[in-house]
Amino acid sequence: MPWYSALAIYILFWVVCAFMVLPIGVRTSDELGEEKVPGQADSAPANFRPGRVILLTTALSGLLFGLFYLNFVYRWIEVLAFSRT
Repeated sequence: MPWYSALAIYILFWVVCAFMVLPIGVRTSDELGEEKVPGQADSAPANFRPGRVILLTTALSGLLFGLFYLNFVYRWIEVLAFSRT
């Protein structure tokens, strides 16, 4: 697999993992007992930490991409079951 293909696949893993990690640990102002800013939505997060999201996303996407790449190298799951030859 060329390096640019591996990079593109890793970026796809990273983006999907970011959406999986975003809601983890986020609480609203009501849940934390904090006062809301005028005009703030009821569902707006009060404790969003982007650094934590980036770290968790990078760790999870690295793990999943590692499994993907090992499967690519060692062929644990074959595509032959879906081919016509």
